[in-house]
Amino acid sequence: MDTLKRLSGYITAELDYWNFSGVIRVVQNGRILFEASRGYANIAFGIKNDMTTRFTAASITKQFTAFAIMLLYDRGLLQLHEKANRYLPSNLQLPTDITVHNLLSHTSGLHNNYNFENDFYVYEDRKPYYQEAFFKDWILKNPIGTPGETFGYNNSNYTLLAWIIETVSGQTYNEFLTEHIFSRLGMVSTTYDNGQEILRNKAENYLNDYGVLVRAPYTNPLFGMGAGALVTNCDDLQRWYACLKNRELLSEQAYKIFFTENKNHYCYGLERYEEYGTVKYAHGGDFIGVLAYTQYFFDEDICILILSNTEALDQYRLGNGIAAILHNEPAQHSRRPEEVPLPPEALQKYTGTYLPGKIQIQEKNGKLYLVRVNQNIHIELYCVGDHSFVRRHEEQSVPHKLIQDGAATPSVWGYERVSTQFQ
Repeated sequence: MDTLKRLSGYITAELDYWNFSGVIRVVQNGRILFEASRGYANIAFGIKNDMTTRFTAASITKQFTAFAIMLLYDRGLLQLHEKANRYLPSNLQLPTDITVHNLLSHTSGLHNNYNFENDFYVYEDRKPYYQEAFFKDWILKNPIGTPGETFGYNNSNYTLLAWIIETVSGQTYNEFLTEHIFSRLGMVSTTYDNGQEILRNKAENYLNDYGVLVRAPYTNPLFGMGAGALVTNCDDLQRWYACLKNRELLSEQAYKIFFTENKNHYCYGLERYEEYGTVKYAHGGDFIGVLAYTQYFFDEDICILILSNTEALDQYRLGNGIAAILHNEPAQHSRRPEEVPLPPEALQKYTGTYLPGKIQIQEKNGKLYLVRVNQNIHIELYCVGDHSFVRRHEEQSVPHKLIQDGAATPSVWGYERVSTQFQ
């Protein structure tokens, strides 16, 4: 079977199996090898996704923020190894010797506000945005390391970079990126989602609740500026890929720095890997009801784009499977593990609260549910083996082992159950 048939058969089977909603495009040498759109941009109005639909880009945003910083570097307006405070307003000063490079490479040691223990995720980030309060209450909260020592992926790093762009350029983040990147590349469908403007042809985001798609809970995108708040589509991302491959807009020296690997495979807004005897640059994005992935092989002129408004499949596995086929290697298929039926009374041993207000497990009508997002989202789990469970409606490669070998108390994501009741 030739490569194009393998590619088409593989992607189509995966999209069908996981009921994918979104778009995918595979391009080589400027030729579209495969593209498909599935699902609905708006279920309420019956509007289907198509190849022009715009999606939340999630952390794909970071490569654009990093590129904007390199534009300022190219123009001599900032230095990468200077303290970031030099380029931040007086009311947004960091207490440590964090450099611009530390922010770009995720080596700042700053607190990560997207964790289970605090009340930022789908709580504070649903409220009105006040920049100074956000900075003082969440970005400066409990630094976790010394700048430059360790890698710690953290959205706050790229939010600070967005503020640096605004301070140094005298423009808003969106104005700077639109004028100096999007407009110059013809990326007419890419913009910053400020939560207020009407973004036409943008897909709504959806989650499974009790096995039915519902609208993803609201969060204020202003909190994601620089890190995950761009909206884009396949056409624009293909133009962006061409910019990176052809080394447009930046100097060769700036591109060399931009693509240089730092700690943990991370460059500036992109990850770098050596695979198939060549180099791959990639970055994914995950948020509530959002999956995104970009993968670039510049030497072979291969661009893989995945944008989705549900969480049905593992975009990283799919992207890597596509790359494998294009390099004449076997691709990994994913299938739901076989179910081990359990009676309701056997499920009761796992129910209760694991992190008050954040993580619970519920049994209802003979089914087990992982309860998330302030008890708004109920994710069905089914048993696949000894105390092991996976999601029914979304791809999950590693099962939840709810009772570890030798343990007396169930746990999930490292949190032991604290009560058999909901808290």
